[in-house]
Amino acid sequence: MKSVDFFEQQFREQIVKGDFSLNPFEEAVLPYLSGGVLDLGCGLGNLAIAASRKGCAVSALDGSRTAVDRVNEAANRLGLPLAAYQVDLSTYAIDGDYDGIVAIGLLMFFPKERAHVLLDDIVRHVKPGGIAAINVLTEGTSFVGALEPDNHYLFGENELADAFKGWEILVSRHDELHAPEDTVKKFHTVVAKRLA
Repeated sequence: MKSVDFFEQQFREQIVKGDFSLNPFEEAVLPYLSGGVLDLGCGLGNLAIAASRKGCAVSALDGSRTAVDRVNEAANRLGLPLAAYQVDLSTYAIDGDYDGIVAIGLLMFFPKERAHVLLDDIVRHVKPGGIAAINVLTEGTSFVGALEPDNHYLFGENELADAFKGWEILVSRHDELHAPEDTVKKFHTVVAKRLA
């Protein structure tokens, strides 16, 4: 997958620079995480590490070996309740229920059908009272540098929130960020609480 190769290189560069800060979307969802958390597409584990530092037991998944090795090294060094695993997220199925499931900047890297299958899987595996925290690129995004031409999906403006009908929406925010070559990235971030 082009996107895995893209991030593999990016992660190596970030490790060299020591760049492990939370992005704005991770900062927005961190306060809502507690208990057992599944972090899908964890990257270098910045959010997973921050969540485990505040007491969450985190399972972190990513397609990048560099990312998974970095997360496990940090977890071992810091003695955190965190374990990372390398998986193919294009076929992965969630195999348990969690107090929180996170997918920051992941679902847009799959075709529409796969993005929706994984989103539905997330919805099914959040425990009552638990939360889903998801961030996607939306229509109007013109920066496609990391996206494969026929292997990505830009969500409709409110499509993500619509997946959580009957849940309490704790956060629903739209962000537009400037990107290289006068392009833009349009994001929608949702934190939704499953009602009992």
